[in-house]
Amino acid sequence: MADQLNIRCLMHVPFEGPGIITDWIGKRNHILTYTRFYEDDPLPDVSSVEMLVIMGGPMNVFDFHIHPWMQDEIDWVTRYISTRKPVLGICLGAQIIAAALGVEVHPGKHREIGWHNLQFLPSLGDYRIWQDLPVTRKVFHWHGDTFPIPKGATRIASSHAFPNQGFIYNNRVLALQFHLEVTPASVKDLVDNCRDELVPGPYIQSEEEILGEEKVYQTNQELMFRLLDYLSGQIP
Repeated sequence: MADQLNIRCLMHVPFEGPGIITDWIGKRNHILTYTRFYEDDPLPDVSSVEMLVIMGGPMNVFDFHIHPWMQDEIDWVTRYISTRKPVLGICLGAQIIAAALGVEVHPGKHREIGWHNLQFLPSLGDYRIWQDLPVTRKVFHWHGDTFPIPKGATRIASSHAFPNQGFIYNNRVLALQFHLEVTPASVKDLVDNCRDELVPGPYIQSEEEILGEEKVYQTNQELMFRLLDYLSGQIP
């Protein structure tokens, strides 16, 4: 595993933070700093960041007219990826990575909100991440957009609603449409801030169903730690 890392977290809204990723950073003695776009924070020099975490948000990557910083972020992430240093993108963060790799992010057929099963593909085993773990796992979702798998990337996960749920690019860029980082408190924050999206739909759970889940947080945290350990070992 790498020595102490300078990790940068890009946040788009105050209610979608890194969750249990901060626990992993503390346990591994890494350093965490933030760019909070909702507070007009500047992006750092690419060379100062050793590992990047890009969080989610309710906006779309094509909302340039609403969020003028979005194109700057995509361009910055494109430059960062070219350094071959590790990146994790979650939900909107995964879509930003996809856009940075040159594919179009677009609305999906359905919205997927709540705790739904995800299938991890055998390709994930090529990266020594998914050994001795179940193929199907219940994880948290809150998204409506999707993307094709970028050229040169490997698809690693799918669900009934969205066949492209994650990919790995160049062994060290990991894009996840779903949320392994959430805690009961962060899920409550999402519900409180985005309750208007909980409308009837084939893949949208009720508020009661979302907040009633108690069993899978620990096992998803263990997987999140495993993914972060993998990425932190990919420093060039």
